[in-house]
Amino acid sequence: MTDQQKLEISSLKHTWLIDIDGTIAIHNGYFRSEKDIPIKESINFLHSLPKEDYVVLLTSREEKYRTLTEQFLEDNGIKYDAILFNLPVGERILINDDKPSGLCMSHAVRVKRNKGIQLAITVNKDV
Repeated sequence: MTDQQKLEISSLKHTWLIDIDGTIAIHNGYFRSEKDIPIKESINFLHSLPKEDYVVLLTSREEKYRTLTEQFLEDNGIKYDAILFNLPVGERILINDDKPSGLCMSHAVRVKRNKGIQLAITVNKDV
């Protein structure tokens, strides 16, 4: 059995909002241990994103861990455009309007902690 989910998206450029702990790196209690451990499936997924897409990484880590976090991302070749630190530990809620054409402009993908991003993406070129 696979945890892979399916997502159909348009051929437009995209904005990705992606959590770090438990999604990209094994959740380690926000550096109660010293080193981040990458989740292979997530690293592969992030490497597959088009260069034109915009990637925002989200974390509840304190700002004081910025340098260590950025080094981990660089060491793993993870491209991103922005990182938000010090976020609350509660739910992340995305609210966006749909296009008048009916194109769905927001998707939520939940992954199991420490299992990585296992997402099969289909691009619908008709929208």
